[in-house]
Amino acid sequence: MTKHKSLLALIPARGGSKGLPGKNIRPFAGHPLIAHSIFMAKMTPEIGRIVVSTDDEKIAEIAGDYGAEVPFLRPKSLAQDDTPMWPVLRHALQTLENTEGADFDYLLLLDPTSPGRIPGDVHQALRFLKKEPEADGIIGVSKPDFNPIWHCVVEEEGWMKNLVTNGSQYHRRQDVPDVYRINASLYIWKTDFVRRCEKNWREEGKHLLFEIPEARAIHIDDLHEFEVAELLIKKNFLSLPWIR
Repeated sequence: MTKHKSLLALIPARGGSKGLPGKNIRPFAGHPLIAHSIFMAKMTPEIGRIVVSTDDEKIAEIAGDYGAEVPFLRPKSLAQDDTPMWPVLRHALQTLENTEGADFDYLLLLDPTSPGRIPGDVHQALRFLKKEPEADGIIGVSKPDFNPIWHCVVEEEGWMKNLVTNGSQYHRRQDVPDVYRINASLYIWKTDFVRRCEKNWREEGKHLLFEIPEARAIHIDDLHEFEVAELLIKKNFLSLPWIR
């Protein structure tokens, strides 16, 4: 299978992390955490380039050692605790286009803290996206173990209230409509949408859902989640094709 040079894989990995300092390069299943996203991308024939966006020189060095490109360092203004991801993606795409004349049709976001996606996910998601001309992107989702239609909130007076107004009408799990959560494992956008959408991709675009099993939809923000994910791999509950 030939590579589709129009697909850019972008791995955002800033140096600062309050939940787990240094998590992007912390050893995970024998390699720095970020390396698993690079491994996955290198095994995916549809990906033409693998670029890491980081503000941290150590992350840049490790990413390069594992075969990713780091053609620029991200500005500190886009590497703060409260920096949204969307301007980071737009900055990377614009920088590659302006400095290299690069031309991509699709942008794949690979969050290094979600190492459970596999090459087949990218292949299938991209195929679905290409079949729907009106879609701006496709987003990785999974079905939560507990349906949030039964979740509650607390009112100002302190009383419990259903999160969903009509949630109490459902008494059996089988009757509840399917609900999906964005699991951060996979995002693919058409680059023309990335260029024209300046702020909120959820509100401005039309997106397809791509379901990834909850068992692989791991997301690592703290030490507990990190160690649980490693245990899943050690006990063979989570199988990643680049780990032998």
